[in-house]
Amino acid sequence: MSDNSRPMGEMNTTPLIDVMLVLLIMFIITIPIATNGIEVDLPGEPGTTVPDPVKNRVVISEAGAILWNGEPVSDRQFVGLLQDTKLMVPTPELQFAPSANASYDRSAKVLDLVRRVEVGNFAFADTHLYARFDR
Repeated sequence: MSDNSRPMGEMNTTPLIDVMLVLLIMFIITIPIATNGIEVDLPGEPGTTVPDPVKNRVVISEAGAILWNGEPVSDRQFVGLLQDTKLMVPTPELQFAPSANASYDRSAKVLDLVRRVEVGNFAFADTHLYARFDR
């Protein structure tokens, strides 16, 4: 009797490998593509605003835009500028002057950003303009 007539004692692993490869491909296809990213402010971007070492004026316009020394900035840039001023010695004064018709909600949110950064030298500017309400 030849050796070919005896029953095979090992397990056939070819179908098992095929199934595992199919499952691996299915898992790779079903993984969602990473669509969210991290925004990074790179130094030296054109048009970046630099804080004044003596005093900086923050104005909230009627449209809700934040103006840093007259230049519009985003909320993220505003927080970066506040953090930059905290590192200066001596700390420059931050003057907050929302326009008369600025949104109260927007002004409160900007003040909350200032509070979170913990700016030390803060002042409300132009309060004398609103001392009398009968004007």
